[in-house]
Amino acid sequence: MEKDKVASSALVLAFAEDRALTEMMRLRVSSLQRTGQKRQEGERLLLPHEAVYQLDFSVQQLDFSRWFFSMRGHGRVTVTGICQLWTPDLTHLMTRQLLEPVGTFWRNGTDPDDSPLKFLEADMQEFGERIAELAKVRKVMYFLFAFKEGAEPANLSCSVAFTKK
Repeated sequence: MEKDKVASSALVLAFAEDRALTEMMRLRVSSLQRTGQKRQEGERLLLPHEAVYQLDFSVQQLDFSRWFFSMRGHGRVTVTGICQLWTPDLTHLMTRQLLEPVGTFWRNGTDPDDSPLKFLEADMQEFGERIAELAKVRKVMYFLFAFKEGAEPANLSCSVAFTKK
């Protein structure tokens, strides 16, 4: 289903890369490497193939409807939600703050370029519902996007549709 065919009561929110936050997390990693320090116990450091994205909620009483995900080429993208209102200037990202299940979309290298993306439907449904639940108490929610097997941020479009309660 195309975005323009979604019911008018739907709210479609696009994931936007938070470049400043991604850079701050990369600086944390390079600082630890430069000084020879270790990460805190349970701290989750940003990996080179990851970036921080966010959703801004203008409405907070939402029901999950569906995902819109497109990618040119091949690869795998994993989306992991962060469950607390994260303030990286005050706290480090901890592994206990990461939501389960994660969302994963992919197209194998042997698949035609125009083939639909593959995903685990039950996990994506549950993930969308968890986002809607957290939206009740948030204006912003953060996510880690991991790009693997040839996937690149420039080739990605990801949004999620909700219906307003």
